[in-house]
Amino acid sequence: MTYSKNRHIWNTIQRVLREQRFRVRLNLLENLSFYVYRTDTNAVLARGIDGYEAAKTRANDLRKQYGLKWDQVKFKSERGNQSSGESGGSTAAASKKRFGVNQDGKTFTNTSGQSGRVDYARHYNPSKGRRFRGYTDAQGNYHDID
Repeated sequence: MTYSKNRHIWNTIQRVLREQRFRVRLNLLENLSFYVYRTDTNAVLARGIDGYEAAKTRANDLRKQYGLKWDQVKFKSERGNQSSGESGGSTAAASKKRFGVNQDGKTFTNTSGQSGRVDYARHYNPSKGRRFRGYTDAQGNYHDID
């Protein structure tokens, strides 16, 4: 008696969890931005399509419009946090902060945006193929860069 009762409860829990996962996946698919491309040439046919179903119908329309076969047209979700193609495409890269040693090799910017002078040691680091380097923060603490 208890085995069948516990099994019934277990099955109910599994069903509820499956339904929750399905709803989360569906919500993610409808909030993503997709692009349609040709598989033979990798040419992008459409960009900034919001939602999975809209991307599916747009891919089918483009397939018919260009007279392509089913396996020549596919769609993928766009990378980054772009919801549509209106913003110009490179806003995610422009808002990213650059940190690390600058190209001149003389200054260093940490993840907080604070910059300082890079100190090079007189000792050579054979595993890195260059000298040891680091910087001193505003509180006077020394940090190794690599």
